[in-house]
Amino acid sequence: MANEDQAKGKAKDIGGKLKEEAGDATDNEDMKREGQADQAEGKVQKGLGDAKDKLSD
Repeated sequence: MANEDQAKGKAKDIGGKLKEEAGDATDNEDMKREGQADQAEGKVQKGLGDAKDKLSD
């Protein structure tokens, strides 16, 4: 079962992908970079959640 960090991280990663694609489609480089940053942040948060999950086992 996913913990809160895993779920929030995955959601931020997906949102970042959508934002990056929207920025790419509209030639908005700032939005594209924000999306990439959101993806990176989401992956880190999910990784933290994965680590917490392993420690609790």
